[in-house]
Amino acid sequence: METSSILLIIVTFTLTVSILLAYLLFQRIKSSKLLENSLNELTSKYGGIINVEEEIERRNKQFEVDEEEFKKRIEETRNSLEELKTKYHSAKDVFDELTRENNLLKDTLDLAEFGVYEPHFDFDTSETYKIKLLENKEKQKILIKNEIAVRCFTDWSVGTSRKQGEIMTRRAIQLTTRAFNGECDSMVAKVKWNNIEQSEKRIEKTFAAINRLNKSNDIHIQPEFFDLKIEEIRLTYEYHMKKYEEKEEQRRIQELMREEEKAQRDFERAIKEAEKEEKLLRQAMAKAQEEVAKSTEEERTKYEAQLAEMEEKLKAAEEKSERAISMAQQTKSGHVYVISNIGSFGENIYKIGMTRRLEPLDRVYELGGASVPFRFDVHAMIYSENAPELESQLHKTFNHKRLNLVNQRREYFDISLDEIADVVRENNEEIEFTKVPEAQEYRESLVIRKQLNEQEEASSEPAFPSTEQLFGTN
Repeated sequence: METSSILLIIVTFTLTVSILLAYLLFQRIKSSKLLENSLNELTSKYGGIINVEEEIERRNKQFEVDEEEFKKRIEETRNSLEELKTKYHSAKDVFDELTRENNLLKDTLDLAEFGVYEPHFDFDTSETYKIKLLENKEKQKILIKNEIAVRCFTDWSVGTSRKQGEIMTRRAIQLTTRAFNGECDSMVAKVKWNNIEQSEKRIEKTFAAINRLNKSNDIHIQPEFFDLKIEEIRLTYEYHMKKYEEKEEQRRIQELMREEEKAQRDFERAIKEAEKEEKLLRQAMAKAQEEVAKSTEEERTKYEAQLAEMEEKLKAAEEKSERAISMAQQTKSGHVYVISNIGSFGENIYKIGMTRRLEPLDRVYELGGASVPFRFDVHAMIYSENAPELESQLHKTFNHKRLNLVNQRREYFDISLDEIADVVRENNEEIEFTKVPEAQEYRESLVIRKQLNEQEEASSEPAFPSTEQLFGTN
């Protein structure tokens, strides 16, 4: 009995435990499903939210891969660029060389390719250059005659004949000499101020090209002959330049002579006018003195006043005559003028010249003739006992500021009035400047042009409002 009771208790306990375990298992399964549903719901709802740390790690790895690839591509691109640069510079050098050679043949080489020509000779006259050219030609003839201008360094035979080989060689040398002479003579005939450097280069190219073509024949133009050709073209160029300088100097001297002749005519005319005026005044004074002797006390006062006035005029006429005579006798006295023309040349451009005219402004009026659109303005008119020396000193001081650095007769300078004043005072000359040019015609022209432009703009506007202005663009 006790045993069956115990068994019953055990079975009951076991069953109870099983039921409890089953219930717990059911609850766990139910919780798992709820959790799964929750997870599914959360996943669907927040699936877009990433794990930051994992994403950072992933992207770092990807960046490392991309960075390596990027560096590789950069290096490849850099290498390709360097290769392209090398090819470009190589091709550019070839192109530039071909362009230079082509332009040498066309005489169109840019002046910037060469510097300013430096004279190789320093002869005083064009006649000396002419003599040196004749000597050069004679030296060339001697080289050709002695068969040392062009030489062959191989004894050729035609078949088995040495004689025929000599004839062939002689003819080839003559052909080479004629070809080189022809090219050089053509360039010498056309040489001028803007192609001397190009012409020398072309002679060098011709010398090299003909020798290259004759290399297989072992025939060569000799350096001595080439040097004479270079000397010839330089002599020819400098001969033309010296002729130009001499012509310019002759023009300058002729201009000075014309100016001196005009000055002398001014002096002579002034002297004659003063003498004539003196004569008339003396006659009038003599007549007035006669009238004084016959006049009453009241009339005498009037005639004496007239005599005093005539004496003043006579004194002025005598001074004018003396000044004219003095300037005619002094070959160096005159006026150095400083003038400008801003309408023609712009600001701070001044002409510094000299005149010995009795009335120096006459020279300024001549310069402002038909050759320039506006009259000149006078900034200073400096009288000097040695005007040529003062003018020369000013030109020498401001030589580097000339507008025309080639032709010394063009007396225009890009300087300030203060600079001119300093040099004048250094030469112990007095000077007074009018600093601001009047430039009346130029300034009036600017005003008129502005008015015309405004009238033209006004006339181009529509007389009535447009449709857009009335109703708008919509």
